[in-house]
Amino acid sequence: MRVTDRLRRAGAVAAMAVVIGGGGVAACATTPGAPSVSPNSPAAPAAAPAVSGGAVTSYAATVRAVLPSVVLIRTAEGLGSGVVLDRAGHILTNAHVAGQATRFQVQTADDKTPRPARLVGSYPGGDLAVIKAENPAGLIPARFGDSSKARAGDVVLAVGNPLGLSGSVTEGIISATGRAVVEPTTASTTAAALPGAIQTSAPINPGNSGGALVTATGQVIGIPTLAAVSPRDGGQAQGIGFAIPSNLARDIAGQIISTGHVTNTHRAALGARIGTVTGADGAPAGAVVVTVTPGGPADRAGFRAGDVIHKLGAAPTPDSGALLQELAAARPGQQVEVTITRAGQERTVSVTLGTLPGT
Repeated sequence: MRVTDRLRRAGAVAAMAVVIGGGGVAACATTPGAPSVSPNSPAAPAAAPAVSGGAVTSYAATVRAVLPSVVLIRTAEGLGSGVVLDRAGHILTNAHVAGQATRFQVQTADDKTPRPARLVGSYPGGDLAVIKAENPAGLIPARFGDSSKARAGDVVLAVGNPLGLSGSVTEGIISATGRAVVEPTTASTTAAALPGAIQTSAPINPGNSGGALVTATGQVIGIPTLAAVSPRDGGQAQGIGFAIPSNLARDIAGQIISTGHVTNTHRAALGARIGTVTGADGAPAGAVVVTVTPGGPADRAGFRAGDVIHKLGAAPTPDSGALLQELAAARPGQQVEVTITRAGQERTVSVTLGTLPGT
């Protein structure tokens, strides 16, 4: 399913401020020989909520198990959150939390002083990044669950550092899975499409980005990233947030740790640079092909610069964001019918989608 509501990132903010901080594309730094994320790394202990009379009375045990694995990340731009991946000190976060920084200060809820960290690599296209604490002593890897087993109605907790309030926890349920959402473009970032996102009612506030969305037993199944924004007043829409599924996040993190960049995005691509064309009334009127990648899927299907895409399959694409959202829900190798206009004439073109390049 796809989401067309307005969204905003829930990441780096100045302490106790409500304004979203800057993101940005962070340069990748290669770390030859770095280990991949190991599912067998010693991790936070298992936990279970307290139950009385068949009803949950407390998640205190779950919170105690998860908190040591969630860190506050501080950059010159603001604050965000991260999840400890392994004993070597690798920490998973959002690319928009890392921003353009290459050096960071990280701190667990129990740390008296922050510890320095550096950028390992960033994947802005999927809004994921990995940083590494220079002193990993005492960092406890999180317990990761299988996000493919997440179901609407499951109880979840969002653990992070909203508004700089270290170690904060909110509770809600999974509202839906498999959402395809597109992050907003800012002055320093381009839109990122997130496939298969988990929608949750657990409040996600500025500073929660990069933290942990966990089950009632303390398993991380998502990385909180976005909060919906009301189209009426621009304020945060309560109870509508999105998290990157942990299976995808760990896969991307493992690639970054092993090679310093992403080698397989698992994402569909058209093989063209796309913009938005507007009609005479100034409203969006389609996604226009700006350039075609030589030898790519669009090129092989006969697309030309200037073609205006109105549908991908049966889904309308009134602008570039809508097209990006549809591609996020598609699969590499999938054959789709694309409705375009060329020189005022409508036609349908069949294209086999390729794989989105990595970093």
